[in-house]
Amino acid sequence: MEKKRNLFTSEAVSIGHPDHVCDRISDSILDACLEQDKNARVACETMAKDEFVIVSGEISTTAKINVEQIVKDTIKEIGYTYTPRVLNLLSKQSPDIAQGVDIGGAGDQGIMFGYANCETPEYMPLAIKMAQDLVKLATKLRKNGEFPYAMPDMKSQVTLEYIEGEKTKVHTMLMSIQHTENYNEEEFKNFIKNEIMIKIAQKYNLNTDFKVLINPTGKFVIGGPEGDAGLTGRKIIVDTYGGYAPHGGGAFSGKDPTKVDRSAAYMARYLAKNIVASGIAKETLIQLSYAIGVAQPISIYIDCKGTNKVDEEKIIKTIYENFDLSPKGMIETLQLRNPIYKETCNGGHFGRKYIDEKNKIECPWERLDCIDIFKKMEG
Repeated sequence: MEKKRNLFTSEAVSIGHPDHVCDRISDSILDACLEQDKNARVACETMAKDEFVIVSGEISTTAKINVEQIVKDTIKEIGYTYTPRVLNLLSKQSPDIAQGVDIGGAGDQGIMFGYANCETPEYMPLAIKMAQDLVKLATKLRKNGEFPYAMPDMKSQVTLEYIEGEKTKVHTMLMSIQHTENYNEEEFKNFIKNEIMIKIAQKYNLNTDFKVLINPTGKFVIGGPEGDAGLTGRKIIVDTYGGYAPHGGGAFSGKDPTKVDRSAAYMARYLAKNIVASGIAKETLIQLSYAIGVAQPISIYIDCKGTNKVDEEKIIKTIYENFDLSPKGMIETLQLRNPIYKETCNGGHFGRKYIDEKNKIECPWERLDCIDIFKKMEG
């Protein structure tokens, strides 16, 4: 009988990609509010095109922030040299929404997913981890001055080959990386292949004889918001599990934790990771659903894809008994009032110990501190 063969692909983008430029601006504004006001209500959306940046949404806070300066500083931090022209359209949160949040309810209705599996030490799918690692390494080398000709806008894509009963293989790696006008194409592409692609494949002890695609159009000089308009929240699959798991549709960036789009997605990941790490399942998908103004979830759904040693209904019961899934409870459990968000899109929101590696700011929804709650269920 012929062995079953599957190809699966995930992609990632750098902080210089126009959409992640907007994500970072929105979360930088959120962080600036939380630094002064832990109870700030923020729903900030950003659009960028050429030198123009439009910031809109709703903010209710006692914090005094300079939105225009935050935008300019963020653009500079990313690595772009132009000075943006900023249109600030932020207003206060609607009282119709606030009345439900004020009493501890969810800031909106919606469905959120969390996922974990055993493919990597971080309990993340392998393809998305590799795709994220590619752009993170390329960005690090660019910022350190070790990557000649490279500019901030980058994309990666990793295709893995799964053959029944055999070790996973890398089928294709693709990188599109913005570069200076006057560059040595051969040197540039050799660096990407040998110092980035092969290094990441070796990190995961995988083959290095994969198919290589680098800047397939031929060149990539015009990038960032000049090459393509950017919007907050347009890279939600890149930011999560690379297509291995569903996404509820709500974006994360620019939203304070009373918005369950963010806090419940983080909590679902936290639960799924601890369940898998406990050993009672090799793969776990969790869905939480909420109604605006209602504190507790309307439903919890769990699918362990047949890998569970404990009945899924019992796992759900254990979650209800041990975890407060109200916005207030999730915020307290994961310490979500802290200004930790502007780095979240730099390498994905999930699967890393540190949100900010430079300052060693830990990622609270990646902690493995409730394993025992699930592990004792097996007994």
